[in-house]
Amino acid sequence: MPPTPPPPPPPEWPLPKFNIRIEDLAHPGAELFAREIRPLEALRAAVRASFELLYATPANAPTNVKLISLVLRPMDGVAYTFGSQAEKEIHFSLDHIVNSASRAKDEIMGVLVHEVVHCYQYNAKGSAPGGLIEGIADFVRLHSDLAPPHWKRAPAPHDKWDAGYQTTAYFLDWIEERRGKGAIRALKRRAAGYGLR
Repeated sequence: MPPTPPPPPPPEWPLPKFNIRIEDLAHPGAELFAREIRPLEALRAAVRASFELLYATPANAPTNVKLISLVLRPMDGVAYTFGSQAEKEIHFSLDHIVNSASRAKDEIMGVLVHEVVHCYQYNAKGSAPGGLIEGIADFVRLHSDLAPPHWKRAPAPHDKWDAGYQTTAYFLDWIEERRGKGAIRALKRRAAGYGLR
């Protein structure tokens, strides 16, 4: 009897093309980024983390995003993402990278995962609360084991579930623990019927 053939390889995630632009190579944050991160590997890992948690299988993953450009530049804040349905641009603060030097690699990866979620996220045609949008991005960061040490599971007494970021991420984690794995994916699917962000 001939041996059983091996199973076919699993389908691959539909990864986009990636670009990177560093606006100040002399900035200490650029040097830190270059020392800690392999950009192509990091961006691919961020997309895969987003897909695995929000879409589960390559067949369900969106294919509209053809290009993600990462722009590293001096600026206030941490990062933001914008763009068209097909092309997204993530702006990441070199100053924030310097301010996170003691844990630069984990912080850079955490921010990249958060921002990449925004590249593929639905917002119910603008009707979803902004806190929920940011909370889902941090939920993926949390489940990628990239939560920074200052995040606290217990919310402050005045915090609401849709306060955003880690507050909402931990609330979504609580839902996932009680409703079962995939509960937040199902929530995302509900928003998907209303259009891409």
